[in-house]
Amino acid sequence: MALSMSKSAQKKKTGSPIYGGSSKHQEPWQRGRKGSMCNKETIAQAQLLLDASTIDGKQRFATDGERAYKGAEHAPSQWHGWPVGWKEVPDALRHQWLREGLVKRGKLAQYWHDHAGRR
Repeated sequence: MALSMSKSAQKKKTGSPIYGGSSKHQEPWQRGRKGSMCNKETIAQAQLLLDASTIDGKQRFATDGERAYKGAEHAPSQWHGWPVGWKEVPDALRHQWLREGLVKRGKLAQYWHDHAGRR
């Protein structure tokens, strides 16, 4: 019988980043500022975004084709992330994603200041 490692064990072995989330987004809620609750689907999507992310200094950036996401490492190889306005994405990376067709200019304008499209 062959042993198979879980995805998180495989990632730890290869040194790939793992989405770890933040206690602010899990029950029981922690004291202080609270974020939106993360369910299994949200966590799975977050890992996919992290897998496709681009590192810039100590942060990672990703897109789902509409919005931009920023990630920070909170423990070795453990990351959490949040949606950001497109103005927070480094210029070179934003232009690269435009050239590659990963995002459209209209979405940049819609979510420029804030991830919810508010101005």
